[in-house]
Order: sequence, then structure tokens, then C-alpha cells
Amino acid sequence: METNLSQLIQLCDQELSDREYAFNRHRKICEAWEELLCWMNAHGRTDFNEGVGYQYCNEVLGSTVLSGIAKQDQLRLRAVRMLISYQRDGDFEYRTPTILRCFKGASGGQMGKYLQHLRNQVGLSEDTISNKTHYLLDFNTYVEERGLTLDSLDIDTVADFYARQNYSLASKHNCNSALKLFLRHAYDSGITARDGSYCILPDNYNKQRKLPTTYKEEEIKRMLSAVDRASSIGKRDYLILLLASEFGWRSSDIVNFRFEQIDWDKNIISVDQHKTGVFETYPLLSSVGNAVIDYLKNGRPRTSANEIIVAGECSKKGKKLSEETIHSIVSQYMSKANISNWKEKKHGAHALRHSLASNLLKKNVSIPIISTVLGHQSTESTKTYLSIDDLHLKQCALTVPCLKTGHYEVRI
Repeated sequence: METNLSQLIQLCDQELSDREYAFNRHRKICEAWEELLCWMNAHGRTDFNEGVGYQYCNEVLGSTVLSGIAKQDQLRLRAVRMLISYQRDGDFEYRTPTILRCFKGASGGQMGKYLQHLRNQVGLSEDTISNKTHYLLDFNTYVEERGLTLDSLDIDTVADFYARQNYSLASKHNCNSALKLFLRHAYDSGITARDGSYCILPDNYNKQRKLPTTYKEEEIKRMLSAVDRASSIGKRDYLILLLASEFGWRSSDIVNFRFEQIDWDKNIISVDQHKTGVFETYPLLSSVGNAVIDYLKNGRPRTSANEIIVAGECSKKGKKLSEETIHSIVSQYMSKANISNWKEKKHGAHALRHSLASNLLKKNVSIPIISTVLGHQSTESTKTYLSIDDLHLKQCALTVPCLKTGHYEVRI
């Protein structure tokens, strides 16, 4: 672990260059690092660590998280936290947290133990546990601020909790699931005398869910054209965008894409979908095949990793990508392609998956075939796209019959 701040800054500066940060943003981050270095010298410090970094943030910026930080100081905070996370993990943290959150009180202690149970005994992924943690923290704050206990919960209490949260329909659905499972576990484990999961009422999410976010073929072509395919990173990103837009692959399938999935002799790619376990075979499109070859020959760093697509940045060079990185890459090229209102819509790999289904419908491809392409376990999952097929919905409209009555008259 590099503790000399000047050396650490040099490593992170090179990392910014490898990630092709915009010139102005790169410059401002380096200026923030120089300010930290001056503060260190003024305090007679040479060794940098997490404690020193947070002390600087509290003294100079006023906080270690975004809450309470002036807008003009947010990038300075981000710069310091980049040094801290790079020193600790060898990578920049995904985003600067807005608030510091931790479980409190008796209910918080039980929630923490429950999450450890899910991690150690049930074996849930960290992504799933992180999602549950978010909603349990909200509920823990509500319970402890009001002096409640898990045994005192009732339907009205839970309803009041939701009334105070600014949840979307999808977030409320996810919170419902997290709370119901936790409260049932608390009862089964003897923590509570009664089963509080009955206080969590159904939300009818599937009946009310929003329409899928989609992008037009022309917009997706602009995204692909926005990639600088002369660079090694560009070759990698171009392949990622093709897998998401041409095959509709989820981020989890893209990051787990391996050499053995390609049969060059038969011109096919197979995938055992990470989310559903459904095995599917795709024709090896020339665009995808050429992108794979170009990346392997001219873009992929030397590595022993089994995954085809790996990180090209120094800190994680040759290592498997995270699903969050795929989301960031897709978002980056939506911005570069000047896609209208992309920030207000879903803008990850899943949006490209929705777009593939929508564009296939426009070409009169049948639902069973689209279901096969997307790897759905049932065509019922695919039928949601019928609600956004404007062209064919218009054909279902009934003509309004003429009224044989004098009751309605045209008045001028």
C-alpha cells in the first residue's frame, strides 16, 4: 500500500490518463490533490491514509460525504476520496456517497445479523445484499427515531413509513420484499413474538409497472458511431455495446462472457444466462465476430483471465469488469451520441435490451422468437413489450360508429 502522498498522486494521475478523463476534469482533480498536498505539508505529515484523508475533508470541506458539501467543493471531495479508495482497493470508488449510514439500536443490530446470515448461510451476492441493506437502513432509521420495536409494528405503522419515503413504484416493491423477508426471518428465529411480515401489504407492482425504456435504431447506431475504435478502450467498449444491442445481453452476461462460449467453426455464441439460468445459442453475427477479433488482437491486455472482456485501466488491468462498469460505459456513449433526454430515462445495458425487443416488434418478429432471443423463461415476460408497439396497437383501434340519433347535433 502506497502511503507517500506524492507517489500515490502520481499513480492516480496515470490512472486518470489511462481512463481518458476529459482534460478540464482531469486538471481540476489534480489541483484538488495539490491542495491536499499543501495541507499535508503545513501539518507536517508525510504519510497518507484513510484517517488523514477524512480529517482533511472534515476540516477543509466540512464533511466526508456529499451531504453538507457546497456544490463547488464536490469535485474536491471526490478527488480526496479517489485517493483513499485507490490506496485501499486499488480502484476509484464507484460514486461518492451522499450520507454516512449505519444500523442503529436494537432493530439495527438484528438487521445487521440478518444480512450476515444472508451472506454466510444463504450465500446471496453482494449486489443483492447491498440492495436489501439500502431499504433496511431506511426502515431502521424510521423505527429507531420513533422508539418503536419490531414487535410493535402494525399495518398503520408500515403505511406511515412508506408515506414518508420518496420511493418510486419499483423501489417500494423492492422494499416490500426486503422487509417481508426480514420480518419473517425475525419471527422464525424467535426474535419477535409474532410474524410482522403480515403487516407488509401487496403492492400490485406487476399490474402497475411502467413501460420499458427503449431507444430507436437510429439512436443506437449513433451510439456505436460515437466510439473511438482506434483505441484499445474503444475496441472493448464497442464490443460491449454490440453484445447489449445486437443480442440483448444483460450486464451480468457481458462481464462473464468467456472464450468457450464461441464456436468459430459453427459461427455461434452460446450463453447460460446468469440471471435465469436459461441456455441460449445465438448466430455469430459478422459485426460481433469482427469486434471480438479486433479486440483480442489489438485491444485486450495480456491477462490470464478467462473472461474475454477485461479492464484496460492500470489499477485493474486484465481483471474482470463489474456490472456497474458496463452501465457507466453505456451511459458514456449515450452522452457522446447526444441522445435526447437520456438522463431522464433508463440508460444502462438493460435499456438496450428493451430496445432490441421493441425494434424487433416493429419488424414484425413474433413474440415467441423475441422471447427466445432475450432468453425469457416464458413468453409472458416478453408480452410487456406489446404495450409499447404503437404501430400494431393502432391497427387494433376500432372505428367509432355513426350514431343514429338526433340527440347529438352539430352546433355552430
